[in-house]
Amino acid sequence: MSPEIVALHLGALHPYEKVLTLLLAFGPFVVLGIVVAVRRRHDLAEERAEAEAPSGAGLSEPATPGRPGSPS
Repeated sequence: MSPEIVALHLGALHPYEKVLTLLLAFGPFVVLGIVVAVRRRHDLAEERAEAEAPSGAGLSEPATPGRPGSPS
């Protein structure tokens, strides 16, 4: 039997092998989609919190007032 024929057909897969193959093929994309969705939610929540916070909240005084380049 030539190597080309063996490469083209190695036999039918068992059901658990099919499941494992599908998990290996598509699992990383599913995980990536979940990570992207969670990060987007986190970023949207952070943006909403920043928009609802009064202006200047969370900002501290400059380390050296009057220093050039520092907000004073």
